[in-house]
Amino acid sequence: MSLQSLLSKPVATWVVRQQRRWSQSPITTQRRVLNQLIRQAQPTVFGSDHQFEAIRSHADFKACVPVRDYEGLSAYINKVKRGDSHILWPGKPLYLAKTSGTTSGSKYIPITRDSIHNHLHGARDALLNYIHETGKTAFLANKMLYLSGSPQLDDVGGIPTGRLSGIVNHHVPAYLRYNHLPSYSINCIEDWEAKVDAIVEETRTTKLGLIAGIPPWIQMYLDKLQQRTRRPIQECFPKLSLLIHGGVNFAPYRTKLFDTIGLPIDTIETYPASEGFIAFQDSQQEEGLLLQLNSGIFFEFIPASEYFQKNPARLSIGEVSLGVEYALILSTNAGLWAYSIGDTVKFVSKDPYRIVVTGRIRHFISAFGEHVIAEEVEKAMQRALAQHPETVLEEFTVAPQVSNQPGMPSYHEWFIEFIHPPQSLTSFAQDLEQTLRQSNTYYSDLVEGKVLQPLHITQLTQGTFKRYMRAEGKLGGQNKVVHLANNRNLADALLGYTVSTV
Repeated sequence: MSLQSLLSKPVATWVVRQQRRWSQSPITTQRRVLNQLIRQAQPTVFGSDHQFEAIRSHADFKACVPVRDYEGLSAYINKVKRGDSHILWPGKPLYLAKTSGTTSGSKYIPITRDSIHNHLHGARDALLNYIHETGKTAFLANKMLYLSGSPQLDDVGGIPTGRLSGIVNHHVPAYLRYNHLPSYSINCIEDWEAKVDAIVEETRTTKLGLIAGIPPWIQMYLDKLQQRTRRPIQECFPKLSLLIHGGVNFAPYRTKLFDTIGLPIDTIETYPASEGFIAFQDSQQEEGLLLQLNSGIFFEFIPASEYFQKNPARLSIGEVSLGVEYALILSTNAGLWAYSIGDTVKFVSKDPYRIVVTGRIRHFISAFGEHVIAEEVEKAMQRALAQHPETVLEEFTVAPQVSNQPGMPSYHEWFIEFIHPPQSLTSFAQDLEQTLRQSNTYYSDLVEGKVLQPLHITQLTQGTFKRYMRAEGKLGGQNKVVHLANNRNLADALLGYTVSTV
């Protein structure tokens, strides 16, 4: 047993003991976090503008600080970007995390000396929980591959700026660097495909124990490795025992990844974001991700059904219910205040508080009043894949198609790229349709009333999504394909790659 493996177990026991302490007092923990955030930020420009000196409770906070998205905070963030101090948080940020926005172009999210620990400890604690529960430490004795963005940083207003995963790369502890891959020079390669090719060369004869990244990019790495070595992954990496993933729903990618790897391995799901490390899978036995209530983030939850209303409810942790979809709102020690991150979650446990990520608050289809969400289309795809075991999925997205032909109802169009298509595309479409109608009664009623036709599948040529992401400059890193949209921007860009339609 390596020294790392030996030391990891008592450290894991200590971390889990501390975690259980705050998770058993969630309301008190969150109240303490909010009070500390308000106290520290009171002397800032934002604190002065929003009467922080008068805030004594969550009710006061809601009265003084409205919910905002990135655009709503941009006037303050622009001052941070030009180098001003004490704007959203005392001093200047340690970094700015650059991430893609939907309506605002690139977003610049502050990371402060206080908040950087949230990002680092979240990933660390996910591993330590796994070690504590399973007792497995063998992966620590082998190399660990993290597929991430470039660690090279730019300068914005005197603040180092780059992708979150690249920023975190600068804080890998010295005792882990010796078995941490890829090497710095390869990780700095900007072109994603060239970078993956270089990682394949660097790792193909290495003893890997762990791989971490966004599922589609892990798959891309494994596919290139097999093409280069002409060997099964289990022969290349017989010591591989752990996969860490996040960023997208794992279910649509699970079957292909495990088939590619060729041996059973454990997985850990994480929920990192530039705005904060929000949750991680703390158990191999229980559903959901443990919400990080003690990490410098105060959480609020708006019922998704009320989000676009004028005065929606803003609930604290003690007011949420199981099984209800909520838009996630964050106030953090990076200086984000009542910030709508854009994600939606559901609670699957309140002892402790565990969540599942259900999608994006603005990623839905409701062109006809059906309000179909990401969770529903991903569930339908997962079930259809199980019903057609010969099928291997690469990627998919869904969009509305509004009919312009009299008497011909509109429909949802599913653009699907298969590695191995189903034996019957018609039967596959019917199974998708059945699950979607079971999940969403509004959609079912519209089909029943012939306002909508049953869904259509447009099968795409292999490599379509890869070509699209490359053309958009979004191949690799933390970028991912949107699985549904209420417009046809992505759908129309894919029409030239059609194989067949049912």
